[in-house]
Amino acid sequence: MTDIAQAQCEACSIDAPRVTPEEIETYGAQVPEWQIVDRDGIMQLERSFTFKDFVQALDFTQRVGEIAEKADHHPAILTEYGKVTVTWWSHKIKGLHRNDFILAARTDEVAK
Repeated sequence: MTDIAQAQCEACSIDAPRVTPEEIETYGAQVPEWQIVDRDGIMQLERSFTFKDFVQALDFTQRVGEIAEKADHHPAILTEYGKVTVTWWSHKIKGLHRNDFILAARTDEVAK
């Protein structure tokens, strides 16, 4: 497990700070397969995972949902035949928070 995956998520309020460029570099190094995408001016972390079939993709989706619910932090998840795309960002601050990198790392662990 990466260091960031072991970190504790914190409650995120509307005035919580977004990650700095330096934090993006530090945290991003721990989740190197994730890409930062910009959607309507909102930075998000995104990664696609491939699977043998829909059943495996759906099982992964459920497991990601479980870690999301436990952290009370919810991603966008697109489940397709043999592929799941997970996108993390903090809705309240309309951008990236440390929590997003923590949950991205935990998502990577679920995929193993």
